[in-house]
Amino acid sequence: MSDLVVVIGLLATAIVMFAINRPRLDAVALIMLVALPLTGVLTMGEALAGFSDPNIVLIAALFVIGEGLVRTGVAQGLGDWLATKAGADELRLTTLLMTVVCALGATMSSTAVTAIFIPVALRIAHGTGVPPGRLMMPISVAALISGMMTLVATAPNLVVNSELERHGVAGFSFFSFTPFGAPILVLGIAYMAFARRWLPARDWKKTGHRPTFATWVEEYHLENREYRLRVTDRSPLAGKTLDELDLRGSSGANIVAVERSRNFSRELLRPTARTAILPGDILLIDLFSDDRNVHLIEDRFLLEELPLTGRYFSDRSQEIGLAEVIVPPSSDLVGRSVLEARFRSRFGLSVIGLKRGLVVQDRSPLSEKLRVGDTLLLIGPWSDIEQLPLDDGDLVIIRLPAEIDEVLPAPGKAPQAVGCLALVVGLMVSGIIPNVHAALIGCLLMGLLGCIDLPSAYRSIDWKTIVLIVGMLPFSIALQRTGGVDLAADFLMTLIRDAGPRVVLGTLFLITALLGMFISNTATAVLMAPVAIAVAKELNASPYPFAMIVALAASTAFMTPVSSPVNTLVVGPGNYSFGDFVRIGVPFSILVLVVCVIMVPWLLPM
Repeated sequence: MSDLVVVIGLLATAIVMFAINRPRLDAVALIMLVALPLTGVLTMGEALAGFSDPNIVLIAALFVIGEGLVRTGVAQGLGDWLATKAGADELRLTTLLMTVVCALGATMSSTAVTAIFIPVALRIAHGTGVPPGRLMMPISVAALISGMMTLVATAPNLVVNSELERHGVAGFSFFSFTPFGAPILVLGIAYMAFARRWLPARDWKKTGHRPTFATWVEEYHLENREYRLRVTDRSPLAGKTLDELDLRGSSGANIVAVERSRNFSRELLRPTARTAILPGDILLIDLFSDDRNVHLIEDRFLLEELPLTGRYFSDRSQEIGLAEVIVPPSSDLVGRSVLEARFRSRFGLSVIGLKRGLVVQDRSPLSEKLRVGDTLLLIGPWSDIEQLPLDDGDLVIIRLPAEIDEVLPAPGKAPQAVGCLALVVGLMVSGIIPNVHAALIGCLLMGLLGCIDLPSAYRSIDWKTIVLIVGMLPFSIALQRTGGVDLAADFLMTLIRDAGPRVVLGTLFLITALLGMFISNTATAVLMAPVAIAVAKELNASPYPFAMIVALAASTAFMTPVSSPVNTLVVGPGNYSFGDFVRIGVPFSILVLVVCVIMVPWLLPM
């Protein structure tokens, strides 16, 4: 009994530290990991056994797969599709937003999904006039519901599944959660459509101001200066280098980039003096000559004009960037023109705009003698723009556009990332190999196909979550070994012994959800999963409905902004108060409780 008192004392201490968030969650878990072996209830090897748990490795692998979807633009593409399909219809926007967030969150971290869609929703809100507060909470609700969709959607599901396997029972399958999550998603969409009138319509004030491509197009008068010209087979440009052609000097045409077909795809080449033009190449041209008569250039060089799909090459913003720089007093560019300084050869970037003070110079910026304090607008590959601060101080970046935040580290790899994800899901569903094996195969394939590299893979893993789970898992063993789990189950059964199985399930759900208001839902699952299985054993019933109710309740973290990191992320952008979450989250949590108590024993017979 004394061992049980010590273990419960440590558990109570951990819960208090979780509730006050001092120290941080993973630090609390490490403290408990060190303290439990000192009680003599566990050995140090047993305390550290969580690091060898396959589910821990699976969680880490899923973080990596999720990062691959982000880096390749799969998540961003879904957001852009959403903005196109929804338009200004707020109800349709809410429905599509919640559906997409939930679908993506079923296979990757709900926290990561929320972080991805916050800027997407803010951009949509800015364009449609919908208050951000009407979109942010639907995102967090959908992200939490995504944890009810698949086995791998959230850590609590895997914790509960691991507890079943530890008791010698086969775990859940990949889609065991979907029959519960799908109806709850439909309920969530209907509820948010009704409750949106209660959501705040306060303005979200973004600190600072960042220009966009469109801002600079207007500011530097770049309208009608951009062209896409294809080099025909008869063109005199074919086979010659840019240095030989000198199109800037002879025609006032500044070649921004060269599109070239390679292996069934198009590659964007950085123009240099030695770049040779080939038939079929597409030249992206900034025409700064005074008359700007592109037809003269087409006729002279036998070029074919192609349509543009983005304003001033904004459709190529994944490859081509803009930057505003200033010429400092120490720069050796002072007193020299852009052409004299061989600017593009030196920096890999082209100058397309010049501003002196607040006045934009309408003349060609290439022949103007540069002065101290001149502001230049540069265009070129993002990689060259990123190198500017590393140069010798001849230029100082003063502004970068908002589009830089959306540049993908692995553009063009989205099909490969989706293929890897489909393979992982297929292997998990088939059960041919263990889930962790399937996830590791997916990670390796994503690396092999260039969707992710090792540094980004290590950075993508939420080590805080990993340490939290590993540090709390020993409590499950300690409470079982000291009789704490049986004591909790007996106490619960004493209170509701004659109330019926649905009341027992409802009570387990309620306790789990209430604990989740104050401590991590992962830690809640670690504590409640063994109690639920012990209650099932006490009732001589199947453990599956009891384990499922705990897993579903752990994801029902809608009630406070600190119930889940997902909620915390949307507080600022949505301009929410604590009361907003209580007002919206508590009624919905009650609805979810009712649905789960009805459906769980129906689909998982006791």
